[in-house]
Amino acid sequence: MIDLSWSGLRVPAIAVELDCSQKTVRCWLHRFNRSGLQGLDDQGGQGRKRRITEEERSRIIALVKSVPPGRLRWEPVGELWAFDELGPAEWTLDSLAAAARAEEIEVCRSQVRRILLAEGVRWRRTRSWTRSKDPDFVPKGQGSAASTPTRSSARR
Repeated sequence: MIDLSWSGLRVPAIAVELDCSQKTVRCWLHRFNRSGLQGLDDQGGQGRKRRITEEERSRIIALVKSVPPGRLRWEPVGELWAFDELGPAEWTLDSLAAAARAEEIEVCRSQVRRILLAEGVRWRRTRSWTRSKDPDFVPKGQGSAASTPTRSSARR
């Protein structure tokens, strides 16, 4: 923009040449006239400030890696127990947000979701209908409706 302006082009022609608005061209020309080359540097502090600190973000990510307080574990004597029987057995966005608030991190469910997505964390809900190792387990029969397709065991 500066080079085109020094070449004698006016603001409307520069805007057409660079495919931007005239307001943008004027803004950058005024910044250059006011502060020289330093005026063209990125000025920090633009946009909304983060609501939580990097340390708080790290603590939320550490929560995801931890074992949920309600998950059952085997005691050395062979019995199942949970650190907190009323706590969540698996991490969900709601339970993570509640655990973060318990640690005095003011965060909501949607913000936890954005943090996890930004970190590349993927989660899946556990399936409760998996196969059982119990020898007395009886699997379900055919589908409940005639429209429910059955899977063939052999591929063609």
